[in-house]
Parts: sequence; structure tokens; C-alpha cells
Amino acid sequence: MSDVFLKDKYFMSKALEEAKLAFQEDEIPVGAVITIKDKIISRAYNMTEQLNDVTAHAEMLAITSASNYIGGKYLLGCTIYVTLEPCAMCMTALKYSQIRRIVYGAPDTNKKAYNNSVVFLPKNISVKGGILKKESEELLNRFFKKKRNNNNLKLN
Repeated sequence: MSDVFLKDKYFMSKALEEAKLAFQEDEIPVGAVITIKDKIISRAYNMTEQLNDVTAHAEMLAITSASNYIGGKYLLGCTIYVTLEPCAMCMTALKYSQIRRIVYGAPDTNKKAYNNSVVFLPKNISVKGGILKKESEELLNRFFKKKRNNNNLKLN
């Protein structure tokens, strides 16, 4: 196994820890970490319910935190690890942050072909999917199954 693959798995496991915190908070379990030179500089998980803010995705919160850490708006040389493929909003924010790499776990199966935001990224931003895909998908599936069961109980 390559060093890059092992690093990707390690940092994605840290993003999964964040996703588990979201799960505990009854948020969609998506977590993100941003690294520079193999050091985590920000961690975040979805907080849309807690903050009552549709933009409070893990990626958006991680970008803000990393920018504060760096002291600037550009995340040059940084990599984001996120447990779910970023949505169009987050992908656009990552594009404008000038991040170097985007690594995600589970693909966003709700995306439509015309809404695949990866095509809008410049060629200098690399995207890699499928790192700890199974673990990311299992956590998301558990969350939505729990939600469906709770909704069915409310209907009865």
C-alpha cells in the first residue's frame, strides 16, 4: 500500500470520528477534517439542525475553521477529507478556497448527472473518492434507517 493511501485512510478515519459526533447530535452524519502538511488544522461535522442553518455542512464549517487557523481565505496546499461526496454548494466553496485535494468516502447517490459539481473544478484540484466508503455508507444508512423508524412510530 502506498503512503498516500495510508494517510488518506488515517485522515478519513478522523473525519468519520466527526461524522459519529454528528450522528450522536441527530445530524446527518457527515464529518470533515482539513490538513496541511499531514497536520489536521480543522475538524467539523454537520450542524444544520443545531445552528438552524442550511449552509452549516461539515465542509463549510471546516473551511471557515481552517481559514481562521491559516489567517487567510485560501487553503493552498490543504486537503479536505469528508465522509460524503460534497454537494454543489460545498464543492463550489472548496473551489473558491483553492484547496489542493478533496478526498471523500461515500459517493452522493442523490446527485443527478447534471448536478455533478466535480466537472466545475479546475484541473489543479484533485478529487479522490471511496476512501473508507463502506464505513461512511454504513453510518449514513444507520442514521436514515433510524429516522425512518422514528417517523413511522410518529405516524402510528
